[in-house]
Amino acid sequence: MLIALELIGIAAFAASGAVAAVRARLDVFGVIVLALTTALGGGLIRDILLGVRPPTALVTWPYLAVAGGTGLVVFWFHPTVEKLRRSVLLLDAVGLGLFVTAGTSTALGLGAPPYAACLVGMTTGIGGGALRDVLLREIPLVLRREIYAVAALGGAVLVAVGHWLRLPAAPVTITASVLIVAVRVLALWRKWNAPVARRLDGA
Repeated sequence: MLIALELIGIAAFAASGAVAAVRARLDVFGVIVLALTTALGGGLIRDILLGVRPPTALVTWPYLAVAGGTGLVVFWFHPTVEKLRRSVLLLDAVGLGLFVTAGTSTALGLGAPPYAACLVGMTTGIGGGALRDVLLREIPLVLRREIYAVAALGGAVLVAVGHWLRLPAAPVTITASVLIVAVRVLALWRKWNAPVARRLDGA
């Protein structure tokens, strides 16, 4: 079940990367590269930070197959995917919750201190999207729009606190994932954004 949900999250992240690539008028190779980067980038960064060699995404073929296949599907059927934008955003939120909690748990399991595990978990969730935006020469979306990174960090902290209190791992992980998804969906629905500094001219 967890593997299936993780693959759904990978597909959702890959779809968001592929849609961004199509909008940027990239060719089919560029679309697949953006799909793979968005879906697997966070996990690659996590494994590099934790010293996991080789990175999981490079030796687990279903991850590569799902991400690359999703990129191809979006390339050929992007008008239909655009119509399903809300569904893709919901799946993206689910993927964020799963990746953040899994990344945090993995870091804690490998002996990382709680604060480091929280940062690793957050990076696992948002890293792929940040890499996508950098490749498209844009300011990463997680730094300028909606409640995304904040939700990820909040879920990671909840997992770390549960680990510190020696609470059962499964309920804590599920609760943290649901919290991330709920905050993310509410942020999209209510158009919540983190505070932005006032401009120097007072505007």
